Amino acid sequence: MNTVSTRRVAKHTLALPNILTYARIAAVPVVVGCIYAQSIMNGPLWLRWVALAVFVFAAVTDFFDGYLARIWDQHSAFGRMLDPIADKLLVSSCLLMLAADGIIYGWTLWAAIVILCREILVSGLREYLAALRVSVPVTRLAKWKTTVQLVAIGFLLAGEAGDRVLPWNSMIGLSLLWVSALLTIYTGYDYFRAGIHHLIEEDAA
Repeated sequence: MNTVSTRRVAKHTLALPNILTYARIAAVPVVVGCIYAQSIMNGPLWLRWVALAVFVFAAVTDFFDGYLARIWDQHSAFGRMLDPIADKLLVSSCLLMLAADGIIYGWTLWAAIVILCREILVSGLREYLAALRVSVPVTRLAKWKTTVQLVAIGFLLAGEAGDRVLPWNSMIGLSLLWVSALLTIYTGYDYFRAGIHHLIEEDAA
């Protein structure tokens, strides 16, 4: 790689959209640490609000990194690779901590399992199709699914602290998580249907 190419890669790597993605990844241990300290170590309830604030910041960066990359024309292969990874790290770690905390319990655990399984399925499908140089665009419904999912997790992260402010806080979060799980099933099937003919063509070749 020549000097000009190296500088170009470094410039894209340190572009603001990518920095926001790094921040979203950095938010993961902070949110997990706050929930662990409050729930497992019986820490103060204000840690819930810290976890929620950091999570909201991370969720907002999920919108702005893509938006800024488009309007500033700062798209990069590195950013396209890292962005969905950051999303999955944030969502999966929060769901696991909420399950360990007991906020997600009983039948609602199936909603979390569906969401995690869908993420693995779509990631595997995208990886396979990328080898065939086939892109799978994100649908508008999938974006709505992500929004509902993040809002649900936000309510649930507030937990007992949120219940003291809004008595139905946890119930709202669990209900939205089920809505997200149903949208997850549909969008997961939609992605699989969109890619299945490429899999068939590859086997037939």
